[in-house]
Amino acid sequence: MKRLLCACAMLLAMVTSGEAAGLKLSRGVGVHEWLNWSPLAGDGTYRWPPYRSVEEWLSGGRPLADWPPGDQFSRIRSMGFDFIRLSVDPGPLLASEGKRRKQALKVLRKAIGQITAADLKVVLDLHSVNQVPAYGIDLVNGDADSEGIARYRAMVRDVAAMLANVGAGKIALEPYNEPAHYPCDASGTDDWQRIISGTVADIRSVSRDLAIVVTGGCGGSITGLTDIDPVFDDPNIYYSFHMYEPHSFTHQRLDDPNGFSSGLPWPADRGTPEDVVAQLTFRMTAAGLDEAQQVLNMALISGDIDKYFIENWGQPQLQARIGEAIAWAKAHNIPTERLFMGEFGAMLMSADGRSGANDADRLRYIAAIREEAERFRIPWSIWEYSNPHGMSVIEPKGPAMPDLRLLKALGLPGGGQ
Repeated sequence: MKRLLCACAMLLAMVTSGEAAGLKLSRGVGVHEWLNWSPLAGDGTYRWPPYRSVEEWLSGGRPLADWPPGDQFSRIRSMGFDFIRLSVDPGPLLASEGKRRKQALKVLRKAIGQITAADLKVVLDLHSVNQVPAYGIDLVNGDADSEGIARYRAMVRDVAAMLANVGAGKIALEPYNEPAHYPCDASGTDDWQRIISGTVADIRSVSRDLAIVVTGGCGGSITGLTDIDPVFDDPNIYYSFHMYEPHSFTHQRLDDPNGFSSGLPWPADRGTPEDVVAQLTFRMTAAGLDEAQQVLNMALISGDIDKYFIENWGQPQLQARIGEAIAWAKAHNIPTERLFMGEFGAMLMSADGRSGANDADRLRYIAAIREEAERFRIPWSIWEYSNPHGMSVIEPKGPAMPDLRLLKALGLPGGGQ
């Protein structure tokens, strides 16, 4: 009888929501350019079989010869990452069914195998884009009872069935990326709660062991997360938030070809509005903008500059914001190690100074967020591995070498060169 009681107690502990997740995640990096832009045929439909090869991915932004020889995923592992958050366009899956969907799933399973062979875990992130609008972001942001959401959820079940055979300790499924479903207050609907609850049930109908990454609405923000009622919780669920706050610092740029928006300090008290304006004026003059263009540019961004310094962004604000996610988790008896900071980062200043943060400010910001997450054992994924847009672990130009200063800010041992 005593042994029976012990066994029952152990079983109860296994299903208690307060348990840490079975899949252990720690420090990850987003790989977005590989499978999130499936090539199109001449008629605007997806090339078949869909998705790009590793070679097509690596040569998309620079000559393939710029990359060192060897397996790319082993290289990522050598930098100190233990998982990849793998962005996958769900469009080809939504555009197919039957045999063709099985072909697409087979391509994804092969890709996952390439990653896990390098001793890396995978968070498969179904990351909607508008490359083919019929299967894009608007579908995910539809009403809970819409036909589009029903088709999307059926696709998620097929993905879950494929992933369930990979291994519970190797992979997680993140069925949605940054869903909108605004506004994020009492005037909103319960659509997102219904969608995410139903999707979790769909996945659990396929597998009890597959790890799931749940996200809130409101663009996957902390506010979206804390709006969720995790009535569906189990020990194999992570809860995601993306941390690009303040956005005025992390995404300093204007879409205007003559636009300049750069140079905010981190933390804010390391500089003044006057310093930022003076630096911008110098850069605009060097780029050949005349006085009228400079005045117009400053009119577009002066409000954001003033607001940034008035709010005096720094470590206290970061702690308070991430603290909202921590308080939500504790209120629902969810260990903080089952929170998941799925994206964070800041743009590096471009060579011409049109966009981004000075490198020292960027690195201070990234280190501060990473350290705050790790203080509560929250796993994280930096955005992203390689791109030319200023948020990249690999240097954005020239030979594809790791940004060693960034790896240091992430607390990682280095590039393993």
